[in-house]
Amino acid sequence: MAEINLKLKKGDLVKVVSGKEKGKQAKILKTFPKRRKLILENLFLVKKIRRPRKAGEKGEIINLAMPVSVSKVMLVCPSCNKAVRVGYSFKSKEKTRVCKSCGNKV
Repeated sequence: MAEINLKLKKGDLVKVVSGKEKGKQAKILKTFPKRRKLILENLFLVKKIRRPRKAGEKGEIINLAMPVSVSKVMLVCPSCNKAVRVGYSFKSKEKTRVCKSCGNKV
């Protein structure tokens, strides 16, 4: 099977362009390339009830970050501070990500 390329990496700052969290920025915590989904820091949280496992233990409500589609986010360029599309440059036999707006390395 061919390798799936997301153009986004763990640790990148992204801006949400659609959905309930539209307009907010967050850092990528985890990527799922085959599913084309991401987990973002403190966004798209749902409440989950965790049942007690042992006798005497209490159940609790936890906030769980749900995966979001790659199509709902755009990378924020560090140099121009805008949500931008990403391209690639193949200078000196090295593949680097490039901002489509300002042309700088991302």
